[in-house]
Amino acid sequence: MSFLSFFLGEKKKSASVAKERLQIILAHERNGRNSNPDYLPALQRELVAVISKYIAINANDLKVSLERQDNLDVLEVKIELPDGARP
Repeated sequence: MSFLSFFLGEKKKSASVAKERLQIILAHERNGRNSNPDYLPALQRELVAVISKYIAINANDLKVSLERQDNLDVLEVKIELPDGARP
């Protein structure tokens, strides 16, 4: 967010806000402060809430996992869409 947009009250797009949140969470995890990702359940609930605005899904239709491979963290999100969900 730029200094000018802060004072003018411009809103960020939800995708931009979500991206920034994920970057903060992953940076926090990379610093080694937590060995177990305790944010995954909250992230899953937030994703279900956002997706539910557009498509009828329940919490069991979405799975979030974090896998660590050497020096790489992989955040995987699997979403099972109901039949007829495509436009």
